[in-house]
Amino acid sequence: MFRSIIATALVALLPATAVAESNLTIVASLSTGWVRNFNPFNETTRLHSVRDFVYEPLIIFNSMHDGTPSYRLATDYNYSGNLLKLSFHLREGVEWSDGQPFSAKDVVFTFEMLKRQKALDTQNIWDRISAVDAPDANTVVFTLKRVNTNIAFEIVRVPIVPEHIWSKVADPVSFTNDTPVGSGPMTEVRRFTSQIYQQCRNPHYWDAQDLKVDCLSFPQVGTNEQLLTAAAAGAIDWFGAFLPDIERTYIAADPAHFRYWFPPGGTVALNINFDSPDPGNRAAFRNLNFRRAVSMAIDRRAIVDIAGYGYPTVNEYASGIGRTYQNWVDQEAEKEFGQYARFDKDAARALLAESGFRDKDGRGFVSNPDGTPISFTILAPNGWTDWVNTTELVAESLNQIGINARVSTPEPAAWAQKLISGSYDTAINGYLTGETPYRSFDMGFHSRFSGKTRFAATRFVDPELDQALDAFISTIDPAAQRQAMNKVQMILAANMPYVPLYSNPIWYEYDTKRFKGWFNSDNPVARPDVFDGTPERLLHLLALEPVKP
Repeated sequence: MFRSIIATALVALLPATAVAESNLTIVASLSTGWVRNFNPFNETTRLHSVRDFVYEPLIIFNSMHDGTPSYRLATDYNYSGNLLKLSFHLREGVEWSDGQPFSAKDVVFTFEMLKRQKALDTQNIWDRISAVDAPDANTVVFTLKRVNTNIAFEIVRVPIVPEHIWSKVADPVSFTNDTPVGSGPMTEVRRFTSQIYQQCRNPHYWDAQDLKVDCLSFPQVGTNEQLLTAAAAGAIDWFGAFLPDIERTYIAADPAHFRYWFPPGGTVALNINFDSPDPGNRAAFRNLNFRRAVSMAIDRRAIVDIAGYGYPTVNEYASGIGRTYQNWVDQEAEKEFGQYARFDKDAARALLAESGFRDKDGRGFVSNPDGTPISFTILAPNGWTDWVNTTELVAESLNQIGINARVSTPEPAAWAQKLISGSYDTAINGYLTGETPYRSFDMGFHSRFSGKTRFAATRFVDPELDQALDAFISTIDPAAQRQAMNKVQMILAANMPYVPLYSNPIWYEYDTKRFKGWFNSDNPVARPDVFDGTPERLLHLLALEPVKP
């Protein structure tokens, strides 16, 4: 049934003259209904097909291959001798999708707009640069406030928008950008409904010779169960999702064409809001021993085996660094604090009791030492089945040691907004990966991100942690960088501002029936997932081509 609904919707999108076009059907995010928002700076409701596909990055640094650059709108970059200036040289002959020329002025305009509109500068780029200039039409020079050897990775993640369009926008924060003019391969919105929309070829795309897919279609899918039904029916070409017992539920439906590859990814953790709106919960969350008891109460192996069907990797690192960055692990931090990241229910109960958390009224749940109640929800995005099941197991574990916790499942956009605004108690959250552990720790715990993105949701602030993160990027000396990263891990392990659960697989499934060229373990070109936040998905799109009948 779900396949027929999607198929009917897809046919309705195609004009009579476009029947022969190749159409790649993607699920890049779950949704209960699409909202037309092609603003690449919107952190909560932008469509997940905007970045990379509508707005091409300057450079894509391949996180699976030590940050090897793939040059897109830029052809080169370099630091000055004192590391305080970073120059990008732009590709000549690039046009926007309306035929207007792309130039260094567009790059300068975009960053100046972020300077004027702080809400758009979600990476806090302007905290680290003091100027951006265009000495000629194809060169952009960023002047840094201080040495930052990671800044190139972050600058290229800022979508570059056309000055001739966005300079006329009165409020770029609320702008929904209904008809985007972009630089990427798929800029033309052929049709848009709340159930499905379609982006097709940019008529002026500079790399058209490498683009062999004509259109991308994005059907609305609300839950992992709906996604499985559609995928198993052969209605989805490229998606990423947790699918329980994937060999039986997905691969077995078409063993000749259905495939998956789950390379290791970032940490999934329980976020604890240090600024919880509830005073009783806030008091508990700011108590280190309470947080340690929460951590020790959770059986991570059971979560991986039951909620994750064995696909994730248990994360019992006190700092939460995870298996992905095994070579960066600080053994001293693990030796000193590792016990608090391992399952020990009796020790968790004992630690609560020693710290004054007791059941004062016989209800079966502990209160704070001053008698104020503790009762909170754990947020998980609706439809993200593995995360919902994980939080249910976490809540059960906490209930067993006398902590009153229960699960709530808001829509994904509402979940993200609550994490950003701080209007929550606890929530499951996932962290991005990068070329080193720096990106994950920096976005999660540097104070400059607090309240700006969902990744910095704990609101844990420590000046020494900020200093250690800053020290990591102030040098290109590997020994000094390792020393700084060890300090980061030691601070996080000692304070446990979040509770690491497991290292998430990079969810990636695909269907070879209609397209070939897929990345996989035999063709590991780059990260293979289609999610927003993975610029490598553009490289993946350009590698695909229709299977000839």
